[in-house]
Amino acid sequence: CHSDDGTQKVGPTYKGLYGSKVELADGTTVEVDDNYLRESILMPTAKVVKGFGPVMPPFQGLLKEEEINALIAYIKSAK
Repeated sequence: CHSDDGTQKVGPTYKGLYGSKVELADGTTVEVDDNYLRESILMPTAKVVKGFGPVMPPFQGLLKEEEINALIAYIKSAK
C-alpha cells in the first residue's frame, strides 16, 4: 500500500517522508515525526494525508512496542 521509492500507491510513499511536513485532508499540516508515525500506525484515520482515503486498518492492540519502533525506524530510513 506504501512504497519506499517515491512510487504513488494507495498510501503515501515513505521516501523522504520522515521530517517533512504533510498536508492533511482537513487542510492542516503536520510534521512527520515519531509521534505522528506512531499515531498513523495505531489510529490511521486520526490524521489522513490529503489526497488519500482513510483505508488503512488500525493496528492498535495488534503490534508490540518493538514492532512499532521497527516500523518507524524503517520509515525513517527511506530517504
